[in-house]
Amino acid sequence: MILEAAILQVKSGTETEFEETFRRASAIISSMKGYISHELQRCMEAEGKYLLLVQWETLGDHTIGFRQSPQYQEWKELLHHFYDPFPTVEHFEKVTL
Repeated sequence: MILEAAILQVKSGTETEFEETFRRASAIISSMKGYISHELQRCMEAEGKYLLLVQWETLGDHTIGFRQSPQYQEWKELLHHFYDPFPTVEHFEKVTL
């Protein structure tokens, strides 16, 4: 399993619209091959700041399967105009302890 993590800074005053749009966009990502789960969390200390966590079966399911799909174009149209600056996305794998 791979964990995708992104800090999303949403433009001031658009938070409610962003959350509503994200709910709709969730159907897109959850329909993709290799998708396991996702969650969006709102920062308590910084207005407009969110944490997006997505679990994928493999890195390629996200970077190739999703990002190179027609569905990603729809995702972008719905969400990318909310971000300033554009988020950095990182991928993590679990460390066995």
